[in-house]
Amino acid sequence: MLRNLRKNHPVATPAIQYSGGEPTVRDDIVELIKIAKEEGFTHTQIATNGIALANNENLAKELKEAGLNTVYLQFDGVTEEPYIKTRNANIFNKKIEAIENCRKAKLGIVLVPTLVKGINNDQIGQIIKFALDNIDIIRGVNFQPVSFAGRTPSDKVEEQRITIDDFMKNVEKQTDFNITEDAFYSASTVAPISDLIAAMSGTEAEVTLTCHEHCGIGTYVFKEEDGSVIPITDFIDVDKFLKLIEKSIPDIQKNSKIAKTKTIARALKELPKTVDTKKSPSFINIVDLLKNIFIKQDYDALGDFHLNALLISCMHFMDPFNFDQDRVRRCVIHYATPDGRIIPFCSMNNIYRESIEEKFNIPIESDRAKEILANIQKAKLENMKK
Repeated sequence: MLRNLRKNHPVATPAIQYSGGEPTVRDDIVELIKIAKEEGFTHTQIATNGIALANNENLAKELKEAGLNTVYLQFDGVTEEPYIKTRNANIFNKKIEAIENCRKAKLGIVLVPTLVKGINNDQIGQIIKFALDNIDIIRGVNFQPVSFAGRTPSDKVEEQRITIDDFMKNVEKQTDFNITEDAFYSASTVAPISDLIAAMSGTEAEVTLTCHEHCGIGTYVFKEEDGSVIPITDFIDVDKFLKLIEKSIPDIQKNSKIAKTKTIARALKELPKTVDTKKSPSFINIVDLLKNIFIKQDYDALGDFHLNALLISCMHFMDPFNFDQDRVRRCVIHYATPDGRIIPFCSMNNIYRESIEEKFNIPIESDRAKEILANIQKAKLENMKK
């Protein structure tokens, strides 16, 4: 399945997330991360409830050393109640222990709350504050409104549904950081930046986010030393900045030295007009950073942009009640299956999951399961010898 994803055309899949179920129930999860790196994946994640990371202090370190980039940590709130209601278990303390073990291993975390109206939608602001309080190890919060596919009851749709609009209103209402609805942009908004980097480097963009505008939104906020928080839209005119990027791409694509020089000169003149340096974070010289990208093509400078930065995003996966084929056509998140298929995420959850699980599940007591476990042990021994 990994090799099939890497052979995908026209873009070989660069990032992989081991999901489930719960991927850490596998004894070979560390080996699977190593294999993903060997197969050429540049970014690896695990989507986990964090219990194994909490119970095994060494697991985070082992995963980090194997090449894991991010722990995608299910995190439904900052109190016990949401977990008891949605997970039927009080596991909030396990989340804290998992975060501490990741901190020791310097393994980055993205918090992933499943939002259900009446259960935890009143904790959106508190979750964001928790992430900011732990910004040394938490890179982002990706809120996911409940999708009514699977275990969630269909008769609760009207009662428990949360939309992206609801989410943005809740953020504005529940935070005192001035994170307004206008601070959020569709995930595909950043596509021109990928196109610019590709044009300047003379290569195809490795990844360009071209998902449907209804699939997800996001923004960045920056935390100052005094604890104050600055949304990116406070100091960058995002619309003006993106128009400047889009205007620059055709001239750079001409591959003419004169055209490229003129474009860069024009961009350098106009870039400062898109930034309010008086409102920008004290630890970022945003104009110099942008100039480095245009002049030196120094994309490592983007690392400075992520200093004390928190990504706040919301991805609304579809269910049978809001399924939209236009969104599926532009899906950028897929499942790989054992029979060689690569299936869009929402199609998998709403159409194919039941039949695929029925076809490929292996009862743990079966001879086939015992054979697989024996092969895993054999592979482990061979790797140890290597």
